[in-house]
Amino acid sequence: MLDANIKTQLKAYLERVTQPIEIVASLDDSPKSKEMLELLHDVVEQSTHITLVERRDDDERKPSFSVGPRGGEARVRFAGLPMGHEFTSLILALLQAGGYPPKVEADVIEQIKALDVELNFETYISLSCHNCPDVVQALNLMAVLNPKIRHTMVDGALFQKEVEERQIMAVPTVFLNGEEFDQGRLELGQILAKVDTGAAARDAKKLSEKSAFDVLVVGGGPAGAAAAIYAARKGIRTGVVAERFGGQVMDTLAIENFISVKYTEGPKLVASLEEHVKEYEVDVMNLQRVAGVVPGENLHEVKMENGASLKARTVIVATGARWREMNVPGEKEFRGKGVAYCPHCDGPLFKGKRVAVIGGGNSGVEAAIDLAGIVAHVTLLEFADELRADAVLQKKLYSLPNVTVIKSAQTTEVTGGEKVDGLMYKDRTSDTMHRIDLEGIFVQIGLLPNTDFLKGTVVLSRFGEVVVDAKGQTSVSGIFAAGDCTTVPYKQIIIAMGEGAKASLSAFDHLIRSTSPAA
Repeated sequence: MLDANIKTQLKAYLERVTQPIEIVASLDDSPKSKEMLELLHDVVEQSTHITLVERRDDDERKPSFSVGPRGGEARVRFAGLPMGHEFTSLILALLQAGGYPPKVEADVIEQIKALDVELNFETYISLSCHNCPDVVQALNLMAVLNPKIRHTMVDGALFQKEVEERQIMAVPTVFLNGEEFDQGRLELGQILAKVDTGAAARDAKKLSEKSAFDVLVVGGGPAGAAAAIYAARKGIRTGVVAERFGGQVMDTLAIENFISVKYTEGPKLVASLEEHVKEYEVDVMNLQRVAGVVPGENLHEVKMENGASLKARTVIVATGARWREMNVPGEKEFRGKGVAYCPHCDGPLFKGKRVAVIGGGNSGVEAAIDLAGIVAHVTLLEFADELRADAVLQKKLYSLPNVTVIKSAQTTEVTGGEKVDGLMYKDRTSDTMHRIDLEGIFVQIGLLPNTDFLKGTVVLSRFGEVVVDAKGQTSVSGIFAAGDCTTVPYKQIIIAMGEGAKASLSAFDHLIRSTSPAA
């Protein structure tokens, strides 16, 4: 199951295990059970601290296995083979169950241990989803630390009957005590905020007590990270407040145009950015949503949605962009019930089904190509009279037998009952209406800047982008902006990083010409 190189790496990791672990497998005679058994034997061979128990019982999910301390209660379970992106989740579960301390702040560990309520989580994933492991690993950690918490990872492609019964059409989808809890990428702090009712108030109080920053960066994507590093290197008080560190890059699978790096993936690049930022004295305030910015003569105020308020001599807005929506009837109602925005994550849930891709740019055509290898049929709809994707991608698209391309098509409605069953579109050349019967719709029509909180504060373009000059200065003195949320053309990671560095240098220049110190 595992090749020699992976076994060697796994053995090195498992040397950190200090307490006995027991894996209990529930198996049947299926090929997947045989694969799982082979995987578990490979794992057990790498450590004398791990034992395997095989059972052919009446467990409702087979194949599956639990990981826990030998002789104790196992509260972490994997229903399916945790391979692909989830292999790391398995390794971490083994290490944590075996006594290896997690890389989490001490106060977060205490917060988890203090939860005094029975929490039974189930997370439905796909092995190709790069957001799913974050959720699985966070919930596994909570289950390891607190005896009242249990978590099961469920491979949606393997347990399709459950997926259909629970009408799961996007991953990750988390259930808590049998009811849907949340959907999409979640970090540990977000989960704790939802189950720990007093966390938000404590967090707001803690933020409001912080002293003023010299530079406060709003946003934790490539632009924000670069701005923070450049500011911190100047030796000034620097903070980053972000709704999600990494931003849109976390949802990017393949990156092949980051100069000097032939290939990387979004989550991997974000991990490197975060590691680099934390090398400096930067106060990173993650999982925080900004509600507005109030300009001041000496100090600007950044107001948070949780009621907190931060002060700074200069502010750099680097909030990036989000997926553009179709804004048609049915889109919001069926989000997560057939309407999706990440083909890599959610594509496996539509195996053998009919789907549509909205958008004929590079993202849309790449999505259609990827999905064609999974689903029964793909219909790509493009608003314009020609596709906008690169010629090489179009050539590949048109070579696929299970893809239909419809141009000059304006999607007007998403239809369905409990889930999507089709869409309506208008032929823009004839004004005639048409219906397509399908089970899934993947929207790939570009990005919108995350600048709603700045309306009335700084000048925005008609597209909602922050208007900046050559130095990243906005219409308000001391407030700068960088990256995909600005009017700078060409939304690329490498450009955003450069713009973040430039805005930071401009902010520093503003500071040294100012006489008001941070307080």
